[in-house]
Parts: sequence; C-alpha cells; structure tokens
Amino acid sequence: MEMPALVASDVDGTLLDPMERVTGRTAAAVRRVVAAGTPFVLVTGRPPRWVAPVVDALGVAGLAVCANGAVLYDAAERRVLHAEVLDPVLLHDAASALDRALPGCAVAVERVSHGHGEFLAENRYRHFLAEPDYEHAWPDADSTEAQRAEVLGHPAIKLLVRHREMSSAAMAATAGEVLGGAVDITYSTGAGLLELSAPGVTKATGLAAVAERLDVDRAGVVAFGDMPNDLPMLRWVGHGVAMANAHPEVLAVADEVAAPNSEDGVAQVLERWF
Repeated sequence: MEMPALVASDVDGTLLDPMERVTGRTAAAVRRVVAAGTPFVLVTGRPPRWVAPVVDALGVAGLAVCANGAVLYDAAERRVLHAEVLDPVLLHDAASALDRALPGCAVAVERVSHGHGEFLAENRYRHFLAEPDYEHAWPDADSTEAQRAEVLGHPAIKLLVRHREMSSAAMAATAGEVLGGAVDITYSTGAGLLELSAPGVTKATGLAAVAERLDVDRAGVVAFGDMPNDLPMLRWVGHGVAMANAHPEVLAVADEVAAPNSEDGVAQVLERWF
C-alpha cells in the first residue's frame, strides 16, 4: 500500500499497550502522521467520556468514532457531532428477548449529550446507567445504579449485556439467533459482555462517515484492530492490519498482521510511511 490518506486505529488492545498506556514510540509515530497532513482517527468501542486520556497521551486531537460507530466525536472541542441511538422501545424489546435467551444476564446503557457541556461534572453520572445485578467488565466511576425501567427509559448509543457464566462469543451466537438484524451485536472482550448498537451501526459505518467528511476514498485508508468489533472496519478499509495479539477471527480477515500491542505494533507499521 502507498502512503495512507487516512489512518484509523482501535484503542484498547491495539493502540494502547497491555498496561493501557500510550507509549512514547506510538505517540511519536501518530504525531508524525498528523504532521504529514494525514488525518488520524481513533475508532473505538469506548464512549466519548473515555477518549480524553488517550488523546492527551497522544498529543493530537481530531475526529474520533466512539461506541463502535454510534458516535462521531470532535476530540479537540470535546463535542459530540452526531449520534446513532437505540430508542427506548427497541432497548426494552431487546433486553426482554435476551432475558429469555440468556437467563441471568443484566444490562446497562451508555448515553451521550449533544454539543458542548456533556462532560460537566453534574452531568457525567447520567451517561452510564446499570441495573443492580450488572457486573462491570471495567471499572467505571461514572456509573449510576438504577432499576431497569430507568436504565432503558431514554435513548442510548449502546446497550451492554453482561453474563458472569458465559463467554462473549457464546452470548453473541445466541443473541444473533434471537434478535436477528434488529440491532447490531458485537463484543470487544471475551469475558461475557455484549455491546449492542442500532441496526447497521458498526465501526465501518462510523469510519466511512469520517472518510466522506474528509473526502478520502476507502482504498486509501489503513486501519488497525484486534477484536470482533473491529471486523467490519478492517474489511471496509483499503488495508486492514490486525495485531499479533488479535482475536482469531480478526487475524483471519486482516491484510497484514502487525507485532502485538506490547511491542508497539501500530508504530512499527506507521514508521514505514511516516
């Protein structure tokens, strides 16, 4: 592939090292990408409220695709530009169907506010609501516990479904049979957690919207990823790079396999061009 016209990267397990840090080598490589005039886009399952530490560590801020494609976020202005949401009726229907198919599961939702001010301290606690039995896959100081009616009572960018005794792959197989195309189903950890978005919303659709905004053809995009939520993006771009530590399904579809995130795999690839 010739020098990319746009570089996109997943965050956890890809851009970050196993200690969830941006290394100096990776930050330097990303800054060279931006200095060369090539857009660099974070494409992550993280919500916008978890993007700032990564941006600060990189030292560059541009557009970011968050929540597996559901949110287009301006990291420089810390502003949500667009969000694709699950409406309350669909949230309730999906949760009820999964209750029957995955007994013992619990749910949570991620929400966003449009425009400026969504990160004011008094608003943050309203962005992640979880029912009492929901077991967090990652620590989240902003989580608020609520009953299911309240959790599912407003539009959300992501419905999270947790089961302590199942793998994410097994949950996804069952959920796919039950829900069909009513929602988009994926996962970014194997530890019993599904991430559901509005139908047709993936990292690929989010990145495609950025490429269109920047007038970049998909053939000129290189993207990095490691988990099943990265699959649509790696299939869509001109050159999809999987980390050596990636999920087997990701390794199978990638155009190239880079060194693992523990060895600055993203930086090693970018250093060919920048």
